[in-house]
Amino acid sequence: MSIRRTRQDPWYVRWLLTVLALVVLIVLVVVPLISVFFEALSGGIRAYWANLFEDPDTRHSILLTLAVAPTAVACNLLFGLAAAWCIARFQFPGRTLLITLIDTPFSVSPVVAGLLFVLLFGQQGYLGSWLRDHGIKVLFSPPGLVLATTFVTLPFVARELIPLMEAIGPDEELAAISLGANAWQVFWRVTLPNIRWGLLYGVILCNARAMGEFGAVSVVSGHITGQTDTMPLRVEKAFQEFNLPGSFAVASVLTLLAVGTLLLKVIVEHKARQQMEEAKRLAREAGTE
Repeated sequence: MSIRRTRQDPWYVRWLLTVLALVVLIVLVVVPLISVFFEALSGGIRAYWANLFEDPDTRHSILLTLAVAPTAVACNLLFGLAAAWCIARFQFPGRTLLITLIDTPFSVSPVVAGLLFVLLFGQQGYLGSWLRDHGIKVLFSPPGLVLATTFVTLPFVARELIPLMEAIGPDEELAAISLGANAWQVFWRVTLPNIRWGLLYGVILCNARAMGEFGAVSVVSGHITGQTDTMPLRVEKAFQEFNLPGSFAVASVLTLLAVGTLLLKVIVEHKARQQMEEAKRLAREAGTE
């Protein structure tokens, strides 16, 4: 008992750190959240509803965000599964380079990423003339928003699945193949059940990032009101137009989405922890037999 006490900090240090952490949390998280909803509802529920759904530009920004974000998440879901399978199950030249490229959006500013798409798909860009000749419009349109959002959210699913699949190992998949299962049967009946919580966790993080993306989308959207404004862009534009109730109303929707994402994240983390503990228990039981 005395040894354990000597390893603990004094009670006043623990209390001081706890109080400091709570103060920082309240100032940086709780107070801004409360202020967003206070300003959004300052004119009453009727005004709040009108700011969200009776303004056609705001309504379009909500619908556009609800279209762009799931599309980007679906693209990253497919890419993340393929990349994680390839990296975790095979050794090949350039494997480390591929992992580094997947992490590139973490190190590149979203504004720079948006500028990259402008240099590629703009009228004076490398592919601009070809796209114009074939009647394809990427910039200042929903496809450009999807591309930019997909790029900045690229690592989330893959980086969640790669360490998980490496930790699980290929033993169960090899056993299924030896029993005559084809690739699709192995994926649907063996691989996917083992990674489902990690996959869902990556999708939740990817969706949260996609919903709130501003920098890259701001560059490629052109800020065309009623056409390419997503919810984050609409918040900024309404604020610049001194439409504070409308700006905070849209911000409150983003806040609700963030809170909902956080709750889902906690649930998925709990389920993933239970699955890992169950796997460890089964491994111990198999080792004792």
